[in-house]
Parts: sequence; structure tokens; C-alpha cells
Amino acid sequence: MALACLPLVLGACAVPTLQPSDLPAVQTPAQWSAAAPLATSQALAQWWQRFDDPMLTQLVNQALQANTDVRSARAALRQSRALRDGKAAGLRPNVNASASAQSSQAGGTDAVNTFQLGFDASWEPDIFGTQRSALAAAQADALAAQSSLGQVQVSLAAEVAVTYLDLRGLQARLAIARRNLAAQEETLQITRWRVQAGLASSLDAEQAVAASEQTAAQIPVLASSLAQDRSSLAVLTGQPPGALDDALQAQGNDTPAVPMPSTQLALSIPAQTLRQRADVRAAEYRIQAALARLNQADAARYPSFQLSGSLGLRSLALATLTDGASVLRTLLAGISVPLLDGGAARAQIEAQDAALEQARVAYEAAVLTALKDVEDALVALQNDRERLRRLQAAATAAANADLLAGQRYASGLIDFRTVLDTQRTLLSTQDAVQATQASLSADHVRLYKALGGGWVADSDAETAAQ
Repeated sequence: MALACLPLVLGACAVPTLQPSDLPAVQTPAQWSAAAPLATSQALAQWWQRFDDPMLTQLVNQALQANTDVRSARAALRQSRALRDGKAAGLRPNVNASASAQSSQAGGTDAVNTFQLGFDASWEPDIFGTQRSALAAAQADALAAQSSLGQVQVSLAAEVAVTYLDLRGLQARLAIARRNLAAQEETLQITRWRVQAGLASSLDAEQAVAASEQTAAQIPVLASSLAQDRSSLAVLTGQPPGALDDALQAQGNDTPAVPMPSTQLALSIPAQTLRQRADVRAAEYRIQAALARLNQADAARYPSFQLSGSLGLRSLALATLTDGASVLRTLLAGISVPLLDGGAARAQIEAQDAALEQARVAYEAAVLTALKDVEDALVALQNDRERLRRLQAAATAAANADLLAGQRYASGLIDFRTVLDTQRTLLSTQDAVQATQASLSADHVRLYKALGGGWVADSDAETAAQ
């Protein structure tokens, strides 16, 4: 009875565990540099659907299921949860059952049979919170693993979308290059006819050849980039290169346009964004895990207690095994007190305190990075919009100039250099318009990623099922 009550007596004078401290203070702006309506994390969970492109939605969904990084992160999450469950089991008593039958004989004596049936139980009362702290650390690790899975999903969805948008932009640029090449080849043929008729010099013909060959030289470069994007999308969706070539190939002259989301931005205030970001959540949980391990190291300096007992039956005959005389009972209570360890316990506390400081610094870095990502995405979005507006106006003017130059050259009113200049300008501006459109769509993707879109923070059951 005294041994059983000893842990309760010592528990009254136990040192209280450390209380969770507040997160590191990081200065957060009240609003972003660009004003926009607010949105919840649910509105950002599947932001790729805002592009209204079935192929993009299919690719992202397939990547989230089959990508190797996502599968690895899911396995890490299952491992963390299993380790957490193992720590939780350590807080409960262990009970084992055993049964044995033995027959022994020495010399010419008769054989002696022994039958035994018993139950063993043991329990280590967590007086100073060592095991509870270990469980808290394991729980924080599991939550950090869940957030890490979310971060992998966020990054993967953004990478798939950016690659897909770049592919559509390259297809549009390739179509523009081919149309301009056809126009330049037509101009070259006209120039050769004029040379034969004595209306133009061979210099004009050579300049026309040079212009058409320069345009033709851009086509293999664009085609190579297209092939690389198709291979990247296949690998991102868990397939071998070439698996998506037919699905992503432009059909004939029908070039798919670069998908563009709604111009209505979905922004949340900085404080809400930090709660939506998976990497910030993961950094927060790592602080909790480091703090729990510090508590665990501190509690390890104090005594530990063990309670164990057994109840069994032992008899020389199976028929008498259940007699009262065959009952065996044992009860053991023990205490282990660390006395001299050469400073190992203190060093462990110091090491865990340093790990806690590292986790705090990592959290500050994650917050600052999150704020920077959103601001950079907003600035790029604003500037690319202005750039696209200017380039579209330039492309319209270049198309008019090219038409007028062709008409006046055919009438002999201008020289051939003017025609070449207008053709180069038209190709350059049209190519820049398509490249900027793809860049503007990618800016939306980067903004949604920076805002923490692509995952749901409270999806524990869903991720477990996956």
C-alpha cells in the first residue's frame, strides 16, 4: 500500500511542465499593396477550376493522386501518425497472457509434468509528464507531416498549372511563327518575281530569304520547349514521358488558347493568409514539437516509477490447475532515481532548447517568405497586365503597318527594307503578346499558391483516407 501511494506523494512536489509559449512575433502588414475582395481558404482550395479548363483540372487532379512526391508525403504522414499512436499506447498498462506445459524426467524416475497459466501486467505512472510530453511531440510531428503533405500538394498543383500554361503559350507562339513564316515566304516569292521582271534587285531577294530563315529557325526552339513541357506534365502526373503527347497536341490549325482566370482576385488579409499557408502551419507545429521535447528532457531528470504484477495458476496435474492452492500472485513496485550522469541530462535540455530556438527562427523565415511571395505575385500581376495592354495595342498597330507596307511595296512606293522591318515588328509583337498572356496566367497561379491555395487545413480525415 505504501509503495502504491508513493507516486502520488511525490507527484505533489513535482516540478510543473513548461507552458506553451506564444509564437515568435513577426511584424505583419494590415493589408496587401493591392486592394481586393476577401476570400476564405475554401475558395482557394481548388483554385485551378477558376481557369475553366477541363484539361488543366484533369492534370492537376491526376497529379495530386499519382505524383511520387505526394505519395511519399502521404507515407510520411502515415508513419508520423503510427509513431504518435505508439507513444499514446505507452501511457496505458501492458497486459500479457501466457500458458505453458512442461514434462521433465531424470534417470529412471517418473516423468514430472508442470502446467502453468498466467497473466502479467505492468504500468509506468507518468508522474512528471515524460511520456505525455513525448506524446505531445509525436502529435505535433503528425500535424507537421500533414501540413507538409499540404505544402507538397500546393507546390505540385502550381507547378502543373504553370507548366500547362507555358505549354499553351508555346503552342500559340508556334502557330504565330508558322503564320508569319508563311507570309514571309509569300513575300519572298513576290520579290523573286519582281527580280525576274527587273523591278527589284537581288539584294531584296537575299534580305527576304534571310528574314524567312530567321523565322523558320525559331520553330525548332519552340517545338523543343513544347516537347519538354509535355514530358514534364507526364512525369508530374506520375506517367512516363510521352504519355500525354496525344492529349496535349494541338489539333490542326485549332490552337488552344491560353486559359485565363477571372480578373476578380481572391485575396485575404495577411494574417488570414499566414493561417492558410501550409508551410507556415508546419513551422508552427514544429515549434510545438520542439517545446514538447524540451519538456520531456526536463522531466527525464526526475524519478520514474514502475508497477507490475502477475496472477497465475501452476500445478503438476492439469486436473488440479484450477485449485486454490495452485494460485500464484506477485506484486512489484519500483522507483528509479537518476543520481550522477556526468551532465548528460543538462546537455540534453540545452540541446532541445537550441532545437526550439531553431524552430522559432524557421517559423519567422516562413512568415517572411509568405509575405514576400504574395507581394511579389501582386506586383508581377499588376505589371504584366499593363505590359499586355501595351503589347496588344502595339500588335494591332504592327498588323496595320504590315498590311500597308505590303500594299505600298506592291505599288512600288516604298523599298523592301520597310516591308522587312514591318514583318519583323509584327512577329515580335505577336510573340510577345502570347508570351505575356501565358506569364499573366502564371502570375495568377503564383498568387493563389502564395495565398495558401491548393489544400484544406482541416482535412485530417480526408488525407488519412488518401
